[in-house]
Amino acid sequence: MSMSDPIGDMLTRIRNGQQAQKSSVKSPSSKLRMNVLEALKREGYIRGYEVSEPEKGKPELSIELKYYQGKGVIEYVSRVSKPGRRVYSGVKDLPTIRNGLGVAILSTPNGVLSDNEAREANVGGEILCQLY
Repeated sequence: MSMSDPIGDMLTRIRNGQQAQKSSVKSPSSKLRMNVLEALKREGYIRGYEVSEPEKGKPELSIELKYYQGKGVIEYVSRVSKPGRRVYSGVKDLPTIRNGLGVAILSTPNGVLSDNEAREANVGGEILCQLY
C-alpha cells in the first residue's frame, strides 16, 4: 500500500518518539525526507540522521531525537501543506512562528529551507510544516 503523505508520516513518527522518550526513530528513506531532516538538523531540532541500507527492501532513516533537561526539543509539530491542500507563500508573507522561536520548513526553488533561510535567500515556496 502506498503512503499518501510521507512527510506527515515522518513528522508523526518524530512526535510519537519524543513523547515516548525514545533516543531515535526509524522512517522509510526518500530525498525529500532527508532534505527536511537536514533543515531540522541545521535549526537544532534533531541531533542527526543516518541512512541504513538493509540487505533487501528499501533504505531506512534512523533519526536521532534531541532532548533538553529531560524534555523533547520539539514541543509542537504540525503539517501545513497537505496532499489535498497545498499552501504556498511568497517571501513577504512567510509566517513567523512563536515570534521567531519556532520554525517553518519550506520547499523552495533553492531546496528545502527554514523560514529564516528563505528570507535571507529572498525566496518563497510551499510551507511543508511548522514546529517549535
